[in-house]
Amino acid sequence: MNSKIRAVIAAALLAAAGSASAGGNLVVNGNFATGDFTGWTVGGNNTGFPPAVVTTGSACCFGETVPVDPLTVGSPDPGGTHAVYFVDDHANQTLTQTLTLAAGEYQIGFDAYATHNGFGNPGDADFTATIAGVQLASYSVHQQDDPGVWLNYSGLADVVTGGTYSVSFDFQTFGGASADVLIDRVFVVSSSQSGGTPIGGTGVPEPATLALFALSLVGLGLAARRRQAR
Repeated sequence: MNSKIRAVIAAALLAAAGSASAGGNLVVNGNFATGDFTGWTVGGNNTGFPPAVVTTGSACCFGETVPVDPLTVGSPDPGGTHAVYFVDDHANQTLTQTLTLAAGEYQIGFDAYATHNGFGNPGDADFTATIAGVQLASYSVHQQDDPGVWLNYSGLADVVTGGTYSVSFDFQTFGGASADVLIDRVFVVSSSQSGGTPIGGTGVPEPATLALFALSLVGLGLAARRRQAR
């Protein structure tokens, strides 16, 4: 499906949800408004150009002016004037954040942008985004026919088992001048919608569940002893 169509569908679904989301963004510094990586961990390898928080609305990306993210769907955070720029031509870079989520439904997503100058490079880049266990995007940048356009990727996650979940972005290039990616407005928001991708259903039981399981074992043991006594 064309990425523009995907973005329009995501926007329509979120608009239809309306008041289905409740509360603020659970991702710390999801729109990078601090101007740095507060709340995030940068990993992987770099050969001179690690991921950077750049100022949008200016010539921030090797002379190219990237517009301020104009999208309003999904995240409760505004686009602001900052975004993360993945640009290294010989690297596998990651950006991650860990969240503690209670069981329940969540709206999740982020916005992405491919620069014109990066899109014109002969080398490609693979980009993957996974939020709360749900893979929202995985593509080669040249497969996207939308350089110069902010696109929204959104979905629903049904956290079956409360616990620790990650927000993860992975950017990999293969040598030579390669395509680039920017991200902004990363979000996880509590939602009253249903039908999300089940996450954590086979995870470690929460303490309360373990306590109930232990009590049931004790009860079975007592019942067996009574039968033996009779």
